[in-house]
Amino acid sequence: MENPLLLFPQLNISASKDKPYCKAMKSEIKEEPQKASKPGAKQKRNRLSLLLQKPEFHEGDHLGKPGNLKKAASVSPEEAVKWGESFDKLLSEKAGLDAFTKFLKTEFSEENIEFWIACEDYKKSKSAHELLPKAKTIFETFIQKDAPREVNLDFHTKEVTRQSIVQPLRGTFEAAQRTVYRLMEQDSYPRFLSSALYLGLLQGRAPARAPLRRRSRSFTASDFQGARPDLT
Repeated sequence: MENPLLLFPQLNISASKDKPYCKAMKSEIKEEPQKASKPGAKQKRNRLSLLLQKPEFHEGDHLGKPGNLKKAASVSPEEAVKWGESFDKLLSEKAGLDAFTKFLKTEFSEENIEFWIACEDYKKSKSAHELLPKAKTIFETFIQKDAPREVNLDFHTKEVTRQSIVQPLRGTFEAAQRTVYRLMEQDSYPRFLSSALYLGLLQGRAPARAPLRRRSRSFTASDFQGARPDLT
């Protein structure tokens, strides 16, 4: 039997004409799934969250330089006893602040002390033009809804703080900081005093290093340089 294309050459011509059309259709078909799979804002946030959960983001995850927690090992039992006198006394000493932060990490609540330190640093801003960027950073990191390091604040305090950061003053975070301070003093501090970490310091034992955890990146010394408790 003869080749039908030889008997009807127009069929071959038609087929060749359809090739560009077929290619175009295939191209459109390939492009559609790509458009559909283009990540939206929610997907991007999810990817960012997964990225921030990688362990390498936490190896130096502390309020000071990596290894600062080890300084608590040199704390004498006499010094540790003083931390039990009051929460203020604990936070006023660098070693006490380090030890308490380490304890909060074991309870997955270190954002509270990080927020408190951020507020202390904020109040020490040397000029008014430093306040706005710092205020926005603190608010977006610790206070706004679904913030990566959100602290436990009531709606009224959050709203008052949100309105204040439009034209921030040094006292913008006072109400929020006071709330978080009271929470730590009444809730976390008593548990710290009965923890193995603190009891070990009372007996002159060096505290074991807390294991690294997968969670959102916390603030480091580069974010808030010179954060020290306000003793005045």
